Amino acid sequence: MFDVCVIGSGAGAGPVIYELSKAGYKVIVLEKGPWFKTEDFTKDEMTVTRRDVYEASPKDEPHVVEKPSSSGFNKYNSANGGTSFQNGSCVGGSSNFMSAYFHRLKPKDFNLLTEYGPIKGANIVDWPVKYDEFEPYYTKVEQIVGVSGKVVEHKHLEPRSTPDFPFPPLVNNGVAEWYIKAGEELGYKVIPVARGIVSQPFNNRKACYHSNYCGSFGCSSDGKSSSRAALIPDAIASGNCEIITNAKVFKLETDENDQIVKAHYYNETGVAMQVEAKMFVVACQAIESSRLLLMSKSDRFPNGLANNSGQVGKNMIFAGGGGGSGYIRYEDLSEEKAKTLRNKNTFINHGLTDFYEIDDPEFELVKESKSGKIKGGNIDFLLEHSAPFPKVYRHRTQNGNPLIGSKLKENIHDYFVNQRRLRFEIFCDWLPNDDCFVELDEKVTDKWGDPAAKVRTGFVNHDLEIGNYLADRAIEVLEKVGCKNITKSITGNPPTNLIAGGCRFGNDPKTSVLDKNCKAHEVKNLYVTDGSFMPTGGSAPHTFMIYANSFRVADKIKEHMKKLS
Repeated sequence: MFDVCVIGSGAGAGPVIYELSKAGYKVIVLEKGPWFKTEDFTKDEMTVTRRDVYEASPKDEPHVVEKPSSSGFNKYNSANGGTSFQNGSCVGGSSNFMSAYFHRLKPKDFNLLTEYGPIKGANIVDWPVKYDEFEPYYTKVEQIVGVSGKVVEHKHLEPRSTPDFPFPPLVNNGVAEWYIKAGEELGYKVIPVARGIVSQPFNNRKACYHSNYCGSFGCSSDGKSSSRAALIPDAIASGNCEIITNAKVFKLETDENDQIVKAHYYNETGVAMQVEAKMFVVACQAIESSRLLLMSKSDRFPNGLANNSGQVGKNMIFAGGGGGSGYIRYEDLSEEKAKTLRNKNTFINHGLTDFYEIDDPEFELVKESKSGKIKGGNIDFLLEHSAPFPKVYRHRTQNGNPLIGSKLKENIHDYFVNQRRLRFEIFCDWLPNDDCFVELDEKVTDKWGDPAAKVRTGFVNHDLEIGNYLADRAIEVLEKVGCKNITKSITGNPPTNLIAGGCRFGNDPKTSVLDKNCKAHEVKNLYVTDGSFMPTGGSAPHTFMIYANSFRVADKIKEHMKKLS
């Protein structure tokens, strides 16, 4: 029997695997996907973004998706096309493929209800654990997993126990200075953005070598701070960690004492196997974690494991916001500025946090608020990704049809040779609501015959208004930089890689699945450590928070294990 069985190996699992193995506990990891090594990560765009090489195939593991529309909800099966929320099915999970923008949440993010009050249609609650308890673990992630950046003073800077990041900033394209200057002219402070990528060699990992194929692509230098590169090797080196790959867990079995005794999984050949352990940690991505608990039914848990409250799968959240872009033609620039823009390095690593809290008296939502302020979000500035496919298929006629023939060739040549696209991304809260949840589909199954996850992606219009306000501020900066043909896209379509909620933590077992330490209220030896625990998402990608919480919970599990010995 193992001490701890961890299901998953990404950002939510890695710190638990690392800490428990190094503490001397015997850890078994059940990972649904294969174990790709560093040399297996190609920069071939066809392999990475057009084929199901590093993630589960929707045909094998479909999702039934219900998207809101003017007439209700449109339902489709991802096996037949459309959005799939499968990602990162391999050792290290989707942390292998993140863009790794690492923003800490602010103290007010943990008290959203208290700070800003209720919002119609949203299920907002304060977190049971506050920023001060998470701060040491943010610092731990920066030091152990590896975060590069530069701390500068700004009005929304969160409290820190260290003066700066442990790794200096990554090299920026000179266009970053254009963003900074444009912000200054507008009275905004464009600041450095930290990245979960090491800028110097560290712990047998090579530094970032600026391949320009980062987001969505695995890192062939291990510079990117994935769980696979940053944490798993030390866990294996301890001699206390075993990883079983291609192991799809389909049920957690409990006894009459409400304790899990076995994890049942299908091995590589589809044969049902089982693992026994004293403690179980579920961290297989928010949708899949909810799905596993819902599938783990028994007499004592007829609606799914830890789900007698009916809360498993509820209050899913994604990342709210969207993005936009503009274009600059080389012919409109001085020779010196054109040379800067032609530089192939795509990292900008700068953003705008001035509007993380909005108190603009002209903004309708501020007028309606009782406090005279509302929660805003982050703006990240970028250059267009180096991947050529989007640059090719973006060309269309005025009525939206694809271009063909010589006109298409002329447009592609012009696009690649004579101009460059500058971008921004908006991150604001995707507020939890009754129409954003996961449940088991009654008809559609995966290749093993298990029910597929049905994902409803309802959103609150408040989020779109915040996103559009932030996008308009970003557009002001792009205009000052000199961009033309600027557009924005703020929609209720959820990103497929930024998913949380479904097993929110809290003090009340009637309204939450987990306690404040991410142990299931109803199951004595079950912890959930991926993004499922988050009751609200903050205005940032979730990975940094997931890492920090997983390190925090690892300490709680060690305390729990000591009581068992």
